[in-house]
Amino acid sequence: MKYRRFGKTNFNVSEVSLGTWQLGSKWGDPFNEQDAQNTLAAAYDAGVNFFDTADVYQDGASQRALAKFIKDKGDKVFVSTKVGRRLDPHVASGYNAKNITKFVEDCLTNLQVDALDNVLLHCPPTAVYYEPEAFFTLDQLKKDGKIKNYGVSVEKVEEAMKALDYDISSVEIIYNMFRLRPADSFFKMAQAKDVGIIARVPLASGLLSGKYTQQTTFGKNDQRTTNRHGEQFDQGETFSGVDFAIGVKAADELKARLGAGDQLAQMALRYILMADAVSTVIPGASKPEQITRNVAAADLPAFTAEQMAIVRDVYDKYIKNPVQYKW
Repeated sequence: MKYRRFGKTNFNVSEVSLGTWQLGSKWGDPFNEQDAQNTLAAAYDAGVNFFDTADVYQDGASQRALAKFIKDKGDKVFVSTKVGRRLDPHVASGYNAKNITKFVEDCLTNLQVDALDNVLLHCPPTAVYYEPEAFFTLDQLKKDGKIKNYGVSVEKVEEAMKALDYDISSVEIIYNMFRLRPADSFFKMAQAKDVGIIARVPLASGLLSGKYTQQTTFGKNDQRTTNRHGEQFDQGETFSGVDFAIGVKAADELKARLGAGDQLAQMALRYILMADAVSTVIPGASKPEQITRNVAAADLPAFTAEQMAIVRDVYDKYIKNPVQYKW
């Protein structure tokens, strides 16, 4: 495993880390504690030291599983946790001092720590970035010693740019072969402010595994079934906002032109790491064997200029319109 400095936090994080949205279960399936612990152990043994979670993941079970796992790890691991999606309705006015403080205190309880390594607002409505209360509250929680760092998880590049007005340490943003816009200007802006970048949804909900066909179906409770048109949350979360049929065509072309064989997923992760501004990429895993495949990406050779051009060409051909203009 290779490591990169995580912006102004000064923590060196594993290039390939673990997003815990699927920890202990596939999307929509019951949580399995033993699978969760086995997956966390496999990640740590592979050199992963950064874990991304949220208070809503498996209704807190993800955080509680992490608490059990990290209790003897000390400062060897870094846990980033998101808050805000417990709001119902999920509206800008809910991101007030009372609610944010309560969310942070609940996370402290779930994770069984005295201070949270990193707190991210969990894709708040755009209006939140223009009302400083949420960020001033996080400043105060930092002064109070309840959090060490804070930042945002965003849907749109414009939100990430606006967040740089505040004292953030990191931004979590969708960046992958089907979502190239963050690299156009935001990455340089973040680097100038010494803000770490967490690349999320790196495989476009599995499209960039290259394993899907036009006939592929998903479980009835899987967000790849339930949120294709933004029914539950932002449409860009599912398949990175790409129409499924078009995404399959684009992935097939990438696989062929890159000569990826059965390694398109690993190549997709390696592509993300070509951006120096990216601190870490957080593919999910529900089983230990998926960890092995994910971390192998860090050892792949760097993309050639020709390969980088192929990715851009496929993006321009299939994905740019409308994805570039929405997110």
